Amino acid sequence: MAYRFPVSTPSSPPSGPAEERHRSHPAPRRRPVLPLVATGVVAAVLAGGATALALSGRADDDAADRSSAVVGEPAQGSTAAPSVSPTPPPPPPEPAVFTLVAAGDVLLHNAVTRSATQDGVLDYSAVLSGLDAWVQGADLALCHFETPVVPPGQEVTTYPVFGVPAQIVTDLQEQGWDGCSTASNHSIDRKFTGIEATLEAFDAVGLGHVGTARSQEESDAPQLYTLEREGRTITVAQLSITYGLNGFTLPEDKPWAVDLLDVERTIARAAAARAVGADLVVVSLHDGTEYRADPTENQVAVTQALADSGVVDLVLGHHAHVPQPVAHLAGGPDGVGMWVAYGLGNMVSNQSADCCAAATSNGLLLTATITAEPDAPARVTGVEWTGLTVDRSAGHRVRALPDAIADPAGGSLSAEELAARAQRVVDVVGTAAPERTTPPTPTGPAPVVVPRPVG
Repeated sequence: MAYRFPVSTPSSPPSGPAEERHRSHPAPRRRPVLPLVATGVVAAVLAGGATALALSGRADDDAADRSSAVVGEPAQGSTAAPSVSPTPPPPPPEPAVFTLVAAGDVLLHNAVTRSATQDGVLDYSAVLSGLDAWVQGADLALCHFETPVVPPGQEVTTYPVFGVPAQIVTDLQEQGWDGCSTASNHSIDRKFTGIEATLEAFDAVGLGHVGTARSQEESDAPQLYTLEREGRTITVAQLSITYGLNGFTLPEDKPWAVDLLDVERTIARAAAARAVGADLVVVSLHDGTEYRADPTENQVAVTQALADSGVVDLVLGHHAHVPQPVAHLAGGPDGVGMWVAYGLGNMVSNQSADCCAAATSNGLLLTATITAEPDAPARVTGVEWTGLTVDRSAGHRVRALPDAIADPAGGSLSAEELAARAQRVVDVVGTAAPERTTPPTPTGPAPVVVPRPVG
């Protein structure tokens, strides 16, 4: 199982059947073992006692003569210089480099949950397993949790008012995700109790979360992740905001329960995160028009304002349920620009052309490379995208399109259908970033999830 957090370790998982059903899961991401370097010092010591001499007046002189015969010193009368090995200069410091992988909406319709239920046991691992290598290869993996967990004692429901099984949170953590954004138009579907149930499920397995909160203090805090690379601690802060709540309203005494879209407040919170030590700030933006590949005017305006602020490094877009373009905007920290994925589409759902749009069967994985040169700040130095698809007939199995195209027999989709789905992604994602066709490889220890204060 992929329990990967070196701190904030959740309580031990329950024993019995729930434990048994995860024994066949893929092994968690292997943490690199740092090599141990052993240094040995070899010393030659010459010791000798003065031999008793017949003439005691010569004993001290003879001992003094013998004491000068030390290895490395020239003999009396010799002009040879001692042999000295030069000390090599230390190697130059290496840059700290790691990857951040992000995905689209985790949207659990009833059909997905039925596919995940076998012999009365609910387990989403098989549904998600097509992404194992991509998630476990990431240094920091962030998902988007679209819907609230059903509160205890209530019925699971889906569209239009969601309340999903908590098991999905456990299975996301076991796959290797480090945390999720939670602000969406469905955040308050199950009222404040749904927010509480969601965040308690995340806390129970050690997943990070941001976008909804149980207190003002929790709302004010970004989600922080720290990574140790090349002797440096690099801190990533994540914020999450949504355009609205499907007509629902927040409790009057809890206006902080969901982070609504407010550009000035978001910029202020990003600046505050940097002030307390964040090296990078990632904003998850839930906005746009459903099933529309083109970003709306509001998406464009909001993301450009975040870029112009100079305190946001990366924007991850959600809500449209279809892939949208990936772009590099002017601005960003130090004026080096800011990457945005306007819409990552669906990671898992039951949507398709039958209900919505053909492209709802697709999503994107975004792989961002973060580099911190010695004595320089960490920056996003590159972004790549990978198309995803949901194979509904194969039990809603999620697969990276490069993997599925290379092995069409691993699912129910024909080579022609896979090619068509891949082309739909290419047609909208744009040319600003290249496609990635192989999973990343971890560059160091797993990240530390810093718990937000509940208050």
